[in-house]
Amino acid sequence: MACIKLKKLEEYLQCLDNFQKPKINLEQYNTPPHIASCVLYNIQTLYGDIEGKYVGDLGCGCGMLSIGSFLLGAGMTIGFEIDDDALNIFQANVSEMELPNIDCVLCDVLALPNSKKWENTFDTIVTNPPFGTKNNIGIDMSFVQTGIALSSGAVYSFHKSSTRDYIHKKVKDWNVKGNVVAELKYNIDTCYSFHKSKSVDINVDFWRFDVSEKNV
Repeated sequence: MACIKLKKLEEYLQCLDNFQKPKINLEQYNTPPHIASCVLYNIQTLYGDIEGKYVGDLGCGCGMLSIGSFLLGAGMTIGFEIDDDALNIFQANVSEMELPNIDCVLCDVLALPNSKKWENTFDTIVTNPPFGTKNNIGIDMSFVQTGIALSSGAVYSFHKSSTRDYIHKKVKDWNVKGNVVAELKYNIDTCYSFHKSKSVDINVDFWRFDVSEKNV
């Protein structure tokens, strides 16, 4: 079960401020509120992986998934982000909604496993990583591997559907279980000068990686 209804969750997330000047080198795109609300709601109602859980958000941006997780009853949510401009918006969103138990850390997400500080700390990791379509090929896989290191339960992540077969092979190397729990049409509005259309739909898979037996 979820502590609030899906419609109400989406209404809250629609009120959040997003990137003012997205940075192409970081592949910054706004996570649509209707997609964020739907996937988070299903994480909770189908798997019970949010309410009362310690949730980490890798590449949290302006806080869409972090705040959504908290609204669904997460015991504590921490976002990790390399861009201080994004974190300023994150903090403003949290302050505006007067939300407790949400924190954010300015850091390079990919360096987190090196410190051991956060290893196996979180019950659940959520992430909408860069897809690696420009100068960051493979970075989405690195985000998942970081999530696996930090989580003791499950990792949820967005990936282009065209990478599905590749990811199925990778989960065997990672010694975890992985499956696509939703197939989405991810709408991206024009936000960079090279975009020629007002918006474009991308086929995206939403994955669940079960890491509860990774050390068995």
